[in-house]
Amino acid sequence: MQDTTSEDDDPAHVDRAWWKESVVYQIYPRSFNDSDGDGVGDIPGIIEKLDYLDDLGIDIVWLNPVYESPNADNGYDIADYRSIMDEFGTMDDWEALLEGLHERDIRLIMDLVVNHSSDEHAWFTKSRDPDSDYRDYYIWRQGRTDVDGFTGHEGPEHEAPPNEWGSFFGGPAWAYDEESERWYMHLFDEKQPDLNWENPDVRDDVFEMMEWWLEKGIDGFRMDVINLVSKPDSITQHDPPHVHDDFGGTIDGPKVHDYIGEMGDRVLADRDVFTVGEMIGQEMSMEEALSYVGENGDGLDTLFHFDHVLLDQGENIWDYHEYDLGELKRVFSRWQNGLFPEGWNSLYLSNHDQPRLVSRFGDDGEYREESAKLLATLLFTLRGTPYVFQGAEIGMTNYPFESLSEFRDVETINPVRDALDSGHVGSFEEVKGGLRENSRDNARTPVQWSDDENAGFTDGEPWINVNPNHQEINVEAAREDPASVWNYYRRLIDTRKGNDVLVYGEYDQYYHDHGRLWAYTRTLGDELALVLLNFAERKTAFELPDSLREELDDTTAELLLGNYDAADGPPVEHDVDALALRPWESRVYRLR
Repeated sequence: MQDTTSEDDDPAHVDRAWWKESVVYQIYPRSFNDSDGDGVGDIPGIIEKLDYLDDLGIDIVWLNPVYESPNADNGYDIADYRSIMDEFGTMDDWEALLEGLHERDIRLIMDLVVNHSSDEHAWFTKSRDPDSDYRDYYIWRQGRTDVDGFTGHEGPEHEAPPNEWGSFFGGPAWAYDEESERWYMHLFDEKQPDLNWENPDVRDDVFEMMEWWLEKGIDGFRMDVINLVSKPDSITQHDPPHVHDDFGGTIDGPKVHDYIGEMGDRVLADRDVFTVGEMIGQEMSMEEALSYVGENGDGLDTLFHFDHVLLDQGENIWDYHEYDLGELKRVFSRWQNGLFPEGWNSLYLSNHDQPRLVSRFGDDGEYREESAKLLATLLFTLRGTPYVFQGAEIGMTNYPFESLSEFRDVETINPVRDALDSGHVGSFEEVKGGLRENSRDNARTPVQWSDDENAGFTDGEPWINVNPNHQEINVEAAREDPASVWNYYRRLIDTRKGNDVLVYGEYDQYYHDHGRLWAYTRTLGDELALVLLNFAERKTAFELPDSLREELDDTTAELLLGNYDAADGPPVEHDVDALALRPWESRVYRLR
């Protein structure tokens, strides 16, 4: 939470912090590197690749959950917050990982998953007893019996769930427990019961667990769906529940700032750690965002919003339409300007919950490498902390799924099975195209280390299929090619670290309505940088505004980085009055 230097210490009068100047690399351990041949990535496998992360220039590793879990949601259903899953290794392995990262000056942040636990967590098994001290650790309710025409859903005959909320993973947000003869809330999978943050004992145990990990030496937390922890009063106060078509106030709930503020005061204050909160929902106001991350907010350093990754989404997991560049620019610009100057952005285009960025926002065919480099240029030249999801640095693509049996993700499988069973969808073929575009499993195929069998990920049978294009797209080949996506990432990281204007500079956008061109400047004191991005598979010609044309024509202008190799021709035409970008070309200029 603390900044390591102040404005008074800096000649450019910027509010410096190590996490603002860092590059974060996200590791989904199940798919990163398998050391023992069981087909599942593990912590020793990560340790084997620490020099790889160091060579790339990474400053922070965000490690997805490695805690004890039955894996209903691949580790996001935690059965013991202080134990390591056997498939991933031991606590000794984890401590060796932390030591190895710190030896290389790489920090580690862990996933904090406390909106819900696993139904196999000791808290939940004890809470099944109505007389237990743990009963109020979760949200238990009696069902409704006054619903006309209700046929029941895995509950007693003629009894409906407490309200009509649906789970994010399909079906109702309530599951009936035979032992308790009551329903419990689960906004995600039914094996992920929601914790009752209204109970101060829950908060005490969560905060104590966070202290335990911080004392072990971690450098912060990524907080999973943290803005869901406060449920509406009608739920938390045990009043008769209302009937809703949505979550009726669960997103950014009535006491969410009380709870996160308490976390800040009791756990995070006066610690030099990095915190990022995942804020589920769409079109959060800047006022609400700053209430989490602003100077007078709850104490989080930054947040993940969902606005840009919902642009191509529909009601169902298989609904897909291409994103509009104008909307993408609008969303990013809204956050760039809205959080300036007191808040800080998290910059991402992919993660474990999203498809591969080059398949989604770029061109994973003819211009795969060019568009992968352009998208990286975007992330590394905006104001905020950039995140690299494993495999993005070599331009990994979506997987060509052919059957439902190839998927592993409950967010994909459950809704499709429900739709097939209900007749809403006639066959898998009807939804295959959309699932290929949208499914989270696209991001979870193993990292492609080489062109060997199973892409060098494992000597065994991988838990999920390896992308067949690993023979062409892999780390080994990319590191040997000076013009590869991987080597471009290295240059981008070096360029960002060597130019404060790309970290702290103010953002100004040009050509707001242009359908192919994204152009913006970053300004910090007397420094000025210009970024030009052509989101198209054809040449885009344009004229710069007079002020920028004068700057670009000045003898002090310098091309810091371009994504076309020098062998492809000169990076910029000499006539700035007729500037043109090649397909998916990106350029970063330092003008002064």
